[in-house]
Amino acid sequence: MSTAGPDAVSEAVAAFLYGYPLEYCLRELARLPAGTASAMPGVTPLNTFGYAHDLLGPSTHFVSPNNDTVYLMAPCDLTGGPLVLHVPDTAGRYYVLQFVDAWTNNFAYVGRRATGTEERRFLLVGPEDGDVDAGADLEVIQAPTNLLVIVGRLQVDGPDDLDAARNLAAGFTLHPLTPDSARTAAGLPEPDPRVPAELAFWEAFRVDLAACPPPPQEAGRLDRLAQLGLTSVESPYVDPAPELAQLLVQAEDAGRKTIEDLMSGQPTSPTGWTTAMHIFDYNRYALGLGTLDTPAWRIDDDTRAVAARAVAARAGLWGNHGYEAAYFLSFVDADGAPLDGAHQYTLRLPAPPPVDAFWSLTMYGVPDFYLVDNPIDRYSIGDRTPGLVTADDGSITLYLQSDRPVEDDAAANWLPTPSGRFRPIFRLYQPRQPAIDGTYQLPPITRSV
Repeated sequence: MSTAGPDAVSEAVAAFLYGYPLEYCLRELARLPAGTASAMPGVTPLNTFGYAHDLLGPSTHFVSPNNDTVYLMAPCDLTGGPLVLHVPDTAGRYYVLQFVDAWTNNFAYVGRRATGTEERRFLLVGPEDGDVDAGADLEVIQAPTNLLVIVGRLQVDGPDDLDAARNLAAGFTLHPLTPDSARTAAGLPEPDPRVPAELAFWEAFRVDLAACPPPPQEAGRLDRLAQLGLTSVESPYVDPAPELAQLLVQAEDAGRKTIEDLMSGQPTSPTGWTTAMHIFDYNRYALGLGTLDTPAWRIDDDTRAVAARAVAARAGLWGNHGYEAAYFLSFVDADGAPLDGAHQYTLRLPAPPPVDAFWSLTMYGVPDFYLVDNPIDRYSIGDRTPGLVTADDGSITLYLQSDRPVEDDAAANWLPTPSGRFRPIFRLYQPRQPAIDGTYQLPPITRSV
């Protein structure tokens, strides 16, 4: 590829969009065993579960975490051999284990919707171990990449329920199928430390790509990536040609702007909500246990799939498919004006949303989409919020503002906002068909003051 001209820049930007979720995912995965993951306390070694002891709050610097469940996460490396997964009996309590490959594809689910809540055992195998003998009591889950993360969410019904949830979380475990296996795990890829900072993304993409090749159906991309040095065994970015370095820096800048533009340009409903119902449908080739492998839940157009995956990683890394948990986001009020804590708002639900599990509204600041500190330590509100007030007609009015409402009923239904711009997410866990097919529409957020 010539490193001059608009075609070269366009190809390099396309490469950035393609590699962004891979690099982002493995960077966050690496923070778990390094002990620097904001969503998990302490060190979570590879092939073990880490457990959050509390609901996540504003100290968690992770994109759009929920405040409804305790998280459990397991960074996995299957190059050392298959892993046995044990899940406890949760006695009907909602939980989901979401299996996310290195490219951020949700390739399997275990949990209340997908497999029930009884005690179960599964065998997690890598892409080269499909013929392993699992035995009669293990159901096989095959991962498309050897590096992956299991993201677990376990329902919590308020502070008094935390101890019970913590005890259940400890029952989710992983162990090697053959503890004395001679296979040695490869571990996480290491970039060449000599690469200059301005090319760090591309170096991370290069080593991540070698560790986690794309699916065979996307192998044709490798020729184009090779022209940027991304398939080289030795790093070409330690001492790159000036033209190549300039091209890659330009492409990264343009690529990041493209993702922000795509994210802010998502279509909204007539009431101002953007649905993420199908934003995680970019996985087309590895849809296993608990997934829905139907045209309605696949983005078959390659360009759209790549764009959706990049936006999903940026705005909601490791989010669920819409049939597991439906996400609705809003940046604007009923008049189309940006949501801002300088004003006061209401959201009136004529009736409880259609769910088989539970629902919530969670508050995030802009532009990082982190939870924001507030004086009552309330970061979400929903059907499990103690004291939530329902009107005689069955409606529920939520109050979104930075200061406490004067009236007690309004204060009971108050979700504090930051003082500046904000973006809430409405979550429906195990949404019913009206939410899935769009029959159910969230009403607008209305500015009152």
